[in-house]
Amino acid sequence: QVQLVESGGGLVQTGGSLRLSCAASGRTFSSYTIAWFRQAPGKEREFVATIRWSGAIIYDTDSVKGRFIISRDNAKNTVSLQMNSLKPEDTAVYYCAVPRPYRPNFDYKSQYDYDYWGQGTQVTVSS
Repeated sequence: QVQLVESGGGLVQTGGSLRLSCAASGRTFSSYTIAWFRQAPGKEREFVATIRWSGAIIYDTDSVKGRFIISRDNAKNTVSLQMNSLKPEDTAVYYCAVPRPYRPNFDYKSQYDYDYWGQGTQVTVSS
């Protein structure tokens, strides 16, 4: 089975930075599509960014606005999310997620199209 472990969350001041990491195992890492989602209390889980198996990168432009960078390190079997210029509205539990391969009609922005999830890591941005 696919296993995902997030790390790197914490408490930062407005304008600060954090780097989140997601370690994946269970199948060929280079073939993974991996996405970051986040969920704040009382809010729906929302898409943040994804790096596709092809290497293509897609961001949620409205939420990220060029502040976040997703990257992959195949040698370490990890995907990272560098978060800069953090704002209080970025406060949430951040999750990494992976779909099953060849999932029909895959919607990369839909949490319901992902089959494997990490436990989440808390990011808190103080004002």
